[in-house]
Amino acid sequence: MVFESYINQEKHLVSIDCAIFGYHEGELKLLLFQREKEPEKGNWSLIGGWVNADESAEDAATRVLQHITGLHDIYLQQVSTFSKPNRDPGGRVISIVFYALVFINEERMKLSSEFGARWWPVKSLPTLIFDHGEMFDAAFEKLRSDANHNLIGRGLLPEKFTILQLRNIYNSIFFKDFDPGNFRRKVMAFDALEKLTEKDTKVSRKGAYYYKFKD
Repeated sequence: MVFESYINQEKHLVSIDCAIFGYHEGELKLLLFQREKEPEKGNWSLIGGWVNADESAEDAATRVLQHITGLHDIYLQQVSTFSKPNRDPGGRVISIVFYALVFINEERMKLSSEFGARWWPVKSLPTLIFDHGEMFDAAFEKLRSDANHNLIGRGLLPEKFTILQLRNIYNSIFFKDFDPGNFRRKVMAFDALEKLTEKDTKVSRKGAYYYKFKD
């Protein structure tokens, strides 16, 4: 009886979609892909792909991100599942949404553009295809929730950074300016940073100590 139910059950396609966040030039940005085929040809979407028969959704998301960004160690979090029957006009597709944090450098900017992708400031995103706008909203809400309870920044920052650089990322995530003293106290309470002996002397005569994330 159970075997017969598998045979009679309609098959569905499963995909992953990734809200890839990066920090560049003082802004939190989202990597979007310009579709090359119908439906919605020429319009903007999240980065995504199919889940193959021999991989998990997490493996599929990692594979797609490696292909687009060239990175092998990516901060990745599952957000939600989108499964409305009519969400994709191409067919019955269930999509599992993730968000990722990626440090943007010139090499990755070039690699992204080769795939027809572009980094957009989260404050000025274009209209997204299908339900990808809802996916972004869910991913951004998840990112903010995670940033409230954990120290976000690994993946968005270079290996060594100042507290100011970390605070600027939080400012860009929450669209507000955090008080420097309060922010430093809360950040250090996580006990996730290691203070280095080297200073950044470009911002002031006294300089600011560099930090790095603990392993």
